[in-house]
Amino acid sequence: MDDLDSEWQRKGATLSDKTAREEFGLTQNEILRAIRAGALHYREGSMYGNLWLRLLRREVQALVAKKHGDA
Repeated sequence: MDDLDSEWQRKGATLSDKTAREEFGLTQNEILRAIRAGALHYREGSMYGNLWLRLLRREVQALVAKKHGDA
């Protein structure tokens, strides 16, 4: 699990749910379904009382590739 923990710390390895929606064209429902299915790991963040989800970029990319039939 050390590799996964270090991945959360690496610059550029994570993105917010908002960025995932904008960059990859995912919907919030698709993100939440993938989290529930275990396809995406997440960590909760908060700034000025606004909650957001931090996601691993490689998992989001894999989800999009699978969605489009590239994997």
